[in-house]
Amino acid sequence: MSLIDSECVRKLLESGDPDATLVFVRGDCVVMPGGEVDDAHRGLVIARRSDLREFVPGEHATEQELQTLADRLDNVVRDLGA
Repeated sequence: MSLIDSECVRKLLESGDPDATLVFVRGDCVVMPGGEVDDAHRGLVIARRSDLREFVPGEHATEQELQTLADRLDNVVRDLGA
């Protein structure tokens, strides 16, 4: 079972906030504005939108790109001990 899926990645990439951040909170992925990531959430940050842009060459990610990124981020979450 994946903890991060392609829909989480899509929400992050399509967020209107240029500093959008993917945070894993209580078993769910949540996209938060970067300015709202406080000390309580800082250790739960999985990725920032700007971190993923280099992996999406076009304006919109393909389903395959979304799934590949989701798989990578799922590994990050697991490495953090989720």
